[in-house]
Amino acid sequence: MTLTAYIEGIGLLGPGLTDWPSSQAILGGQQLYQPCKTILPSPALLPAAERRRSGAIVKLTLATGLEAIAAAGLDAASLPSVFSESGGDGETCHLICEMLASDDRQISPTRFHNSVHNVAAGYWSIATGAMTTSSVLSAFDASFGAGLLEALTQVMVDHTRIILLACDTPYPEPLHSARPIPDAFGMALVLAPQRSAHALAQITVSLTDASADRLIDAALEQLRNAIPAARGLPLLCAIALRQDGCVVLDYLGSTRLAVAITLC
Repeated sequence: MTLTAYIEGIGLLGPGLTDWPSSQAILGGQQLYQPCKTILPSPALLPAAERRRSGAIVKLTLATGLEAIAAAGLDAASLPSVFSESGGDGETCHLICEMLASDDRQISPTRFHNSVHNVAAGYWSIATGAMTTSSVLSAFDASFGAGLLEALTQVMVDHTRIILLACDTPYPEPLHSARPIPDAFGMALVLAPQRSAHALAQITVSLTDASADRLIDAALEQLRNAIPAARGLPLLCAIALRQDGCVVLDYLGSTRLAVAITLC
């Protein structure tokens, strides 16, 4: 089984990686990677009330998704979407757990609706006006791979463009000790069934038992290994190098994803 699509736009935000254009030199090895805390921009497209209520996962999704769509020259309202997160909004989950452990267990409706796993998809629809189909999934540490397979399947079956949004945010203590995601990280890919003027690369994905690629830069490899959404970094590094090739990404256990890359 192989799945093929064209990458038309990329969005990126994480520790020391502020966007895709400025991160290409880092991922391609021409510039030193310097980790620093992820700064999440205010979601300007949201109405004021929703902007105040939005959590980290919403801000991260909107930042990376809109960057990818702008690079592809598309209208966000027209694109079906696939959201892939290993958890959800860690801060909101922490606050609800604190309230449930207190004498006052009255959780506000706003806090509750920000805790559900599809919250980013809901805010995305509000911000972009998208009324297209949206899939929201989680596969723990395999979430990036699962999201990529889901998005590619939809591209091929429905013969339509898709935006994949893979994001993770950290949990405060004490949950952080059980799920030690160090910082917020998000990646977005606009995938298309046919080559266009905006196409960056063609990717063909298949299952393999080969070992997953490790990154040469120790700090980038630590980031890749620490955050599930960052498991896709070898793919972005290959594109940043501007060379055809193949990378192997982590997926489920000994099953991994072989991604053949042909630049456009």
